[in-house]
Amino acid sequence: MSRIEAPRDEDTETTGSLRDRLLTGLPAEAVLTDPDVTASYANDMASFCDAGTPAVVVLPRTVEQVQHVMRVATELRVPVVPQGARTGLSGAANASDGCVVLSLVKMDRILEINPVDRIAVVEPGVVNAALSRAVGEHGLYYPPDPSSWETCTIGGNIGTASGGLCCVKYGVTAEYVLGLDVVLADGRLMSTGRRTAKGVAGYDLTRLFVGSEGSLGIVVRAVLALKPQPPAQLVLAAEFASARAACDAVCRIMEGGHVPSLLELMDRTTVKAVNDLAHMGLPETTEALLLAAFDTHDPAADLALVGALCEAAGATQVVPAEDAAESELLLQARRLSLTALEAVKGTTMIDDVCVPRSRLGDMLDGIERVAEKYALTIGVCAHAGDGNTHPTVCFDAADPDESRRARESFDEIMALGLELGGTITGEHGVGVLKKEWLAREIGPVGLEMQRAIKTAFDPLGLLNPGKLF
Repeated sequence: MSRIEAPRDEDTETTGSLRDRLLTGLPAEAVLTDPDVTASYANDMASFCDAGTPAVVVLPRTVEQVQHVMRVATELRVPVVPQGARTGLSGAANASDGCVVLSLVKMDRILEINPVDRIAVVEPGVVNAALSRAVGEHGLYYPPDPSSWETCTIGGNIGTASGGLCCVKYGVTAEYVLGLDVVLADGRLMSTGRRTAKGVAGYDLTRLFVGSEGSLGIVVRAVLALKPQPPAQLVLAAEFASARAACDAVCRIMEGGHVPSLLELMDRTTVKAVNDLAHMGLPETTEALLLAAFDTHDPAADLALVGALCEAAGATQVVPAEDAAESELLLQARRLSLTALEAVKGTTMIDDVCVPRSRLGDMLDGIERVAEKYALTIGVCAHAGDGNTHPTVCFDAADPDESRRARESFDEIMALGLELGGTITGEHGVGVLKKEWLAREIGPVGLEMQRAIKTAFDPLGLLNPGKLF
């Protein structure tokens, strides 16, 4: 929830000075100070995350303009909050009072696609789907595909170390970021990493920036690894009479050495929500729907083997898609899950707990108990092949008691994930929402070391203050 306050006289004076300094290196259209406009940049998509009132929003188009913003911020000691498309779910892009919101969406050029080196060089504002389509024209593939891939930006994906539906086979964003150009807090430009397939020179600063949520520097260019375009995938849908049985099928598939390009789970609450929203005709009699896909040269054969494992785990029905169009329809249903759950009560609180695959059944059983305890609707969709669950608490934000129960249920689910040997976030990041839980997961020594790294890169504490810890 956001907190927007009317500006005071001294705030207006400070904003004027800041604006004037910014305008010495930025065009007028790139510096926004209208309170109604700047307020629209205050939040990402997370619930229960406070946001402050930005003093100004800047939309640079060049590296030099980003450097100018950081030099002014350092000179005037003004905090800077980097933003992409604000599709994040942890409050990592939320404004702080009096800050400069540094929106990178105008830096949206694909600078290079190199089929020989299998790399793309992009600016941070490039939309994930736009990059995927562009490299596809060269017979290449950029695998990370968050559910918001049609709107989220590569810079935001790097900032939160995002994942997606295909992670079970192809891995997450961090595995595709080879090198970065980063503007540091004082305005200096630093390059990390490489363009080569291999490279181990010095500390891996590239990986350090991936997942840092804009707290260490501003990514202004990225060198990304690409894969050859795989064959079109086929999808199988398996219905189960219990979520536990579906999780058993996941374990059998992974233990059997199969490498699906996708292995996703939707519980009955999620299936019903998707049907209510999009009328897709998914089977609402199922307790859990498992989607498996293969993009091999003989996907039908692979699906047959996985289908048999699902039946052995107790699947009540196994239906392989007949073609790519039917497969895409099933994937669209999965991508609609979070939007559909939001429509149940109007507000959602989306968890992002990842557990070992062997404990996935325990996680889903525990979430069901939490839903009963707090008398709430909690739908679960999951990147089941990774053990990455997204329990989504549906509640009425206008009901104080229901909001309280939603927050308490969220915390209980987080605790359950840690008890099962998991982590508080598989791909959404820490932001504001999970600061307390990061401290619990990594412990006091780990927290001390992370703060020391932050201080080394940002000694004045200007970059995205109040996030992570």
